[in-house]
Amino acid sequence: MTSPALTIDLTDEAATARLGADLAAAARAGDVLLLKGELGAGKTTLARGFIRAISGDGGLDVPSPTFTLVQTYQARIPVAHLDLYRIGDPGEVEELGLFDEADQSVTLVEWPDRAAGRLPGDPATIELSHRGDGRRAEISGPDAVMARIRRSLAIRKFLAEAGRPEAQRAFLLGDASTRAYETVDADPVRILMNAPRLPDGPPIRDGKPYSQIAHLAESVVAFVAIDKALLANGFRAPRIEAQDLDQGLLLIEHLGIGTVLDRNGEPVAERYAAAAETLAAMHRATWARDMEAAPGAVHHLPAYDREALAIETELVLDWYMPGVMGRPASDRDRAEYRAAWAGVFERLEHAEKSLVLRDYHSPNIIWRGALNGTDRIGIIDFQDGLWGPSAYDVASLAQDARVTIPRPLERQILDAYRAARRAHGGFDEAAFDEAYAIMAAQRNSKILGIFVRLNMRDGKPSYLKHLPRIRDYVGRALAHPALAQVRAFYVDRGLIGEGQ
Repeated sequence: MTSPALTIDLTDEAATARLGADLAAAARAGDVLLLKGELGAGKTTLARGFIRAISGDGGLDVPSPTFTLVQTYQARIPVAHLDLYRIGDPGEVEELGLFDEADQSVTLVEWPDRAAGRLPGDPATIELSHRGDGRRAEISGPDAVMARIRRSLAIRKFLAEAGRPEAQRAFLLGDASTRAYETVDADPVRILMNAPRLPDGPPIRDGKPYSQIAHLAESVVAFVAIDKALLANGFRAPRIEAQDLDQGLLLIEHLGIGTVLDRNGEPVAERYAAAAETLAAMHRATWARDMEAAPGAVHHLPAYDREALAIETELVLDWYMPGVMGRPASDRDRAEYRAAWAGVFERLEHAEKSLVLRDYHSPNIIWRGALNGTDRIGIIDFQDGLWGPSAYDVASLAQDARVTIPRPLERQILDAYRAARRAHGGFDEAAFDEAYAIMAAQRNSKILGIFVRLNMRDGKPSYLKHLPRIRDYVGRALAHPALAQVRAFYVDRGLIGEGQ
């Protein structure tokens, strides 16, 4: 289906190029954009803005392809820029193979009428015309493409309302989640979080979708509320410059580019120890379960309850067993697995509870080594935070899903955490050790399933390379006596080796 057209007035050349950049932010591989308009209407200007933005190079030379017919660019998404003015017959398009790679790239086509009947896919059209001293753009196309374009233009409006109407946007991150991030090139640089409300998936248990059972954040309200609570308690989360809670748009502080890894991607013991000490301070703090995001918008921190813990561990049965072990989980498998974990979760009833950030590991920890204390650790990506066993985040850090933490370093991280807790008294070390093992086993079991799901369901095979590391972590955690029944299941079904 084709959505109603968008009409945009462009005051000058810069506005035309900026529209190209906003279209680039919405682009996906396979998109075909037809650029129409008379000579001098701004087609090449718009294409140049698009290509420079998607390449991340504001000074990139982008010549008109009038004489070459096509110019290609290796960018975040490959781009083919075509000018068909010199095509005499539509059949030449196929003879020259001009659209052979269209499904793997973004294709910009000037003078598309010369290829009548030979255009690939379901293209969108940007028609440019003169209007007074400026131009007008009319954009039309299929619903899916137009939805992305409208979202990108809503971001431009949001930035304008935040006092940054001409800000340069650059793709930063869009990975395993529905959220995407951009840098906003202003003074100073800010981060744009693009997090539309999470739609409910299909019901999987008791009429509820997975996201609701696992207490995943449905909107940016959770991020804003937890962010403000962290800042109020003296922890270094990003400050929020502008927010639109309804649209799921935030303009936030850029905490820096330092990581807890060295330049070779290896963990730095000092930085992980500092991150562990920050967690210790966090677990000594007092947290309200009701956190305000804005007047009238209060986020209640959900409990990391048994239902959430269990549904996450069952990702092993739902995805890991069929995807890696080569067979679906049987009814007997499910019954024995759930029973084993139920006994373990019973032991968590009296574990120490605190704010659980849920993804406290290397991608989400900013190292700010020039500062002191907890200011050295910048914290991001905590919108799925819960109220649960404090040991969970320690396990997330000390058994980092994205980088291998050798056993000696894991012990150093745990020692740093324990020492920081002991220094203030009231720390039950044996109870922590048990909760740590349980949460490490629970988290890594969940991740085994998630990484296989990302491959099988979402077409993201790059996560499979992490599986050997995660299996090793599971084996380490299951060595604790409290997990003997779970370990027996994993060994019996071949999920881990006898010696792990």
